[in-house]
Amino acid sequence: MVTFSDIADYRDFLKSYYDRKKAEMPFYSYRMMGDKLGLDSSYLYRVLQKKQHLPAHALASAKEILALSGREAEYFDLLYTAAVTKDKGKREELIAKALSLRDVDRHSLQAAELKVLENWWIPAVRAYLELNGGVVNLKQIAHDICPPISEAQAQEAIDTLMEVGLVKKMASGRLALTDAHLTAGGPEKKVAVRKFQKQVLSLASDSLDNVPVDERNISTLTLSVDQACFDDLGDMLREFRRLVQKRVDSSKSPDRVMQLSMAFYPVARKGGVASVKDTEDGTRESK
Repeated sequence: MVTFSDIADYRDFLKSYYDRKKAEMPFYSYRMMGDKLGLDSSYLYRVLQKKQHLPAHALASAKEILALSGREAEYFDLLYTAAVTKDKGKREELIAKALSLRDVDRHSLQAAELKVLENWWIPAVRAYLELNGGVVNLKQIAHDICPPISEAQAQEAIDTLMEVGLVKKMASGRLALTDAHLTAGGPEKKVAVRKFQKQVLSLASDSLDNVPVDERNISTLTLSVDQACFDDLGDMLREFRRLVQKRVDSSKSPDRVMQLSMAFYPVARKGGVASVKDTEDGTRESK
């Protein structure tokens, strides 16, 4: 099924849903889907062919069968309103707002590329190269990384980043980043992700003693929540992370590399210790 970051017409959500249901159940029909939306089969067909628009009364049902909520539901609504409005300026404004809800582009790490996560300073060196215009000065790089690393480690980081294609050499001899953000998924990658997360959380702890207070921002909250609040806060954290990445993309003249660690975990629970399960990104969540 297409994701909301892949499409620019709300009807593609519906067409993708129909195609998927048809593949799962060959007897699935326009009539069956139309019944859920309060539409007759011929009208639904014209909607999926982009010859008609959904009537407003069908929007809630459409989002329900598509299981859209939060940012995806807002994206769907914005695309719908943009599609039916006759005001060109308003349409462009709505589309721009919808596009701002999309995720940042990510480079998905393959198995061979997981060595990027073996040491915290490899991604740090990659980000640092953006600060200094891609100049490879091992002594300077090693000195400026916090805490400092060796020149050998700086060289290993550059070699690794070159090998996996996350930086490339320009004609000038300088290095340039090839993608803005990284992500890793799949069960075989959990161990590497968890190891990396442990390293950066350790750095956060060390920064309390080693980094001046005006150069860091660390705060904690201890909260009492129910399951619904827990789920909502998780959604808020994911949205905050997306907004952070969007804001970083618009940074014109970066002069430092920051590490942002967000941790949200239980310290007390009614009925004893919660069981846990692994999630795709290598974190653990309460059951």
